[in-house]
Amino acid sequence: MNVLEVQGLTKRYPAFTLNGVSFDVPQGAVMGFIGRNGAGKSTTLKSILGMVHPDAGAVKVFGMDYAENERAIRRELGVVLGGIDFYPKKKIKTITDVTRRFYNNWDEEKYRHYLELFRIDESKRVDQLSSGMKVKYMIALALSHNARLLILDEPTSGLDPVSRDELLDIFRDTVANGERSILFSTHIISDLEKCADLITYIHNGKILTSTDRDTFTDAYRKVTGGKEELTDAVKESAIGLREQSFGFEAMMKTEDAMASGLAAEPIGMEDIMVHIEREGRE
Repeated sequence: MNVLEVQGLTKRYPAFTLNGVSFDVPQGAVMGFIGRNGAGKSTTLKSILGMVHPDAGAVKVFGMDYAENERAIRRELGVVLGGIDFYPKKKIKTITDVTRRFYNNWDEEKYRHYLELFRIDESKRVDQLSSGMKVKYMIALALSHNARLLILDEPTSGLDPVSRDELLDIFRDTVANGERSILFSTHIISDLEKCADLITYIHNGKILTSTDRDTFTDAYRKVTGGKEELTDAVKESAIGLREQSFGFEAMMKTEDAMASGLAAEPIGMEDIMVHIEREGRE
């Protein structure tokens, strides 16, 4: 069962187009949404949530059309799009008191647990929190009403390594029973390697791939060779080719790498992204 189905989302701007974005998030999965800055990650998430009105496309959440059932769906969503920037002079406790009224499934014990875990002082005002603490607070709210789907934009950005690791453990625990799902965008690829089941990669407003993590990494190989091995055929299939004084290195699709006869080795997600963005192609 898919908790989120995105079909053909398109949004045209003068200098950028989100072009036919489609992917699904299954129940019980953590999906990492990756792409370089400006690729369309935030525009996609905001289009899913109705904060940007797309020119075309459809979004279903829990099997329901989002536009037609937004109020009911929002009660089952946990959303973090950056830190908290509203009511800067309000105390955290005041904001929480207002927020909890909107959710029938609010879990006060769980909320207190996250306050303690994240070391959040409810007596502080919003403008007294660091950017990282603001994100932690928003995540605490999102996790405290037993949302069935969490949609998070760069949730680990600005967090120290220990806090990031704690949060990734929370993500895994959140989906462990198979009833909840997470979609989160990030530029910190190591986070995905720790907790993501699925990867959706957006490049220049288009989805390059949406698949499980192992299939994504297995699709490519890093190849190296001497100058005499850099033939026209190799150049044609090479992705992100970098020539050096003693030879070259590049990435190829696995089938091309095996057929080339070049020295080939597995390649990680971060290096895959670097090579694709360097080349500007799939």
